[in-house]
Amino acid sequence: MTTRTLLTTALLAAFTLGSALAEDSIAGIVSKDPQFSTLLAALKAAGLDKTLAGKGPFTVFAPTNAAFAKIPKATLTALLKNKAQLTKVLTYHVVAGNVMAADVMKMTSAKTLEGGSAMVKVMGKNVMIDKAKVTKTDIKASNGIIHVIDTVLMPKM
Repeated sequence: MTTRTLLTTALLAAFTLGSALAEDSIAGIVSKDPQFSTLLAALKAAGLDKTLAGKGPFTVFAPTNAAFAKIPKATLTALLKNKAQLTKVLTYHVVAGNVMAADVMKMTSAKTLEGGSAMVKVMGKNVMIDKAKVTKTDIKASNGIIHVIDTVLMPKM
């Protein structure tokens, strides 16, 4: 098995643990914030909502509803119906460990749970992850950190 397959399998297994989303977990925080309703729907469609309620730690670059709105509706609908591709996209938004904003500022790339690396670029006070701008940082959860981004990250398919 490849490292990416192992990571994805571990991530999927972790999501199946527990039936409720801990309120202070990444999944719990996302589920309570209306700006993440599309992300939550995508996590549920991929079966990853419980994973982000699991032990972690995870760092999630969380796209808002406005970020998902940038994707053509037909593309988003097709993505939500293709669990394998959706899982690939969503795990590309997750980095293992607690990566605070100060740590991100020192990085040039971030190894994602999807298996690829997202480019990190600091431009003045702005931080870009691939083509997404980080708009809010260091939202602490019981199992990791959330950084809000304005564009959905797309791994190489």
